[in-house]
Amino acid sequence: MNSVEKALEYFNNNQSNLTESYLEFLKIPSVSTSPEHKADMLRTAEFLAGYLQNIGFERTEIFPTPLHPILFAEKRISDPNAKTLLIYGHYDVQPVDPIEEWKSDPFQPEFRGDYLYARGASDMKGQIMSTIFALESVLKTSEIPLNIKFIIEGEEEIGSPSLEEFIRNHKDLLACDMILNPDAGMVGKDQPTLVYGLRGMTYFEVRVDGPRADLHSGLWGGNVANPANVLAQIISKLHNEDGSVAIPGFYDRIPELTAEERARIAANPTTDKEILEITGSPMLYGEEGYTPLERQGTRPTLDVNGIYSGFIGEGAKTIIPAYAKAKISCRLVPDQDAMEIYELAKAYILSIAPPTVRTEVFLHSAGPAYLADDAPGAQNLVNALTAVWEKPVVYKREGGSIPVATVMQRELGVKSLLTGFGLPDDAIHSPNERMYFPNWLMGTQALIHFILSFGKN
Repeated sequence: MNSVEKALEYFNNNQSNLTESYLEFLKIPSVSTSPEHKADMLRTAEFLAGYLQNIGFERTEIFPTPLHPILFAEKRISDPNAKTLLIYGHYDVQPVDPIEEWKSDPFQPEFRGDYLYARGASDMKGQIMSTIFALESVLKTSEIPLNIKFIIEGEEEIGSPSLEEFIRNHKDLLACDMILNPDAGMVGKDQPTLVYGLRGMTYFEVRVDGPRADLHSGLWGGNVANPANVLAQIISKLHNEDGSVAIPGFYDRIPELTAEERARIAANPTTDKEILEITGSPMLYGEEGYTPLERQGTRPTLDVNGIYSGFIGEGAKTIIPAYAKAKISCRLVPDQDAMEIYELAKAYILSIAPPTVRTEVFLHSAGPAYLADDAPGAQNLVNALTAVWEKPVVYKREGGSIPVATVMQRELGVKSLLTGFGLPDDAIHSPNERMYFPNWLMGTQALIHFILSFGKN
């Protein structure tokens, strides 16, 4: 029996105990946004540190930050030429609101059929435990063929405010040859996926001010510009009729998709019908000339994420609001500069805003897009996924952003392998978050193959 077979046997024979540890991890309410859960955040980091110590990690250290601690762990081997794999994760989870929409307690994991329901079951406690259990299965049955490091933060769901400085100040500690980030997912059941691209983002806010205070609409309507009306007019001019963004210069730096790139994207089996089922939308919408999957990962977007003005309570209140504001994000693709897009958007919005109001545009955040189909270890991971699922891996350019990948590339000089075993309908930021358990089991087996692929079996 070779080392892969031994590790897989260990995982299968101990599946019940391992699953119980996964459930215990899910029971800790590590909600990073809530001050009331600050103690739970430390308890979660300590849970992971203790588990890693028990399976053979010689070093585990919990680093305090102004908010929630960062866990570092390391397992080294004697071979001075061995490669080092750094694994990233986050142990914090989203808030559970609205709690009344959950069918079970979000912190009391519950199996219903093939799905495990709990906050964090997919994003990303399930992915963390998958990597840890794969390592445990190897460590308990054979010699691990490479050095392993973990960096697991507790602030990803609130924008990772402490992480970039930590990485910058601990480059030697985090030095590595490869980075595995299992915070992505699969395009569908039985469709192993490697995410090789992420969109960047520029996030800004538009505020329109009119009168000093809310005014009686009967007395002043028709004589004083309504900031809500003006903001709606501005927003209506941010897109063209064909679905493209109307900001001048927005697309100037983007090259056309190659035939090879379009073929790779088209290999993704996700259908328009499946997208509609997942989103609940009555019809697809978007920039003309591109398929939904091309628009999802390779085309930039502009979306209003929130809008507020005036009276929004029950009943009626006849006012002209004093101000209106909208939060807007632009998802960006490679070759677009996040700050340049912000300046273009700001200039355009101010150019179309009328002098009857005072308009401001200010930046919240900006980050670049990311391409990593050449990340170190990519072929090893593809081979491992293929060995378990026995079908070709789907390559995907993700529509979202994972800022830590770009930070690590800039500070550590290494591109990240992005994968994971969650599904698009896991409701990861919504009530009734879940993990499709058969995928989780197979994903852990694939990680066993991946870890051992760097040594002799």
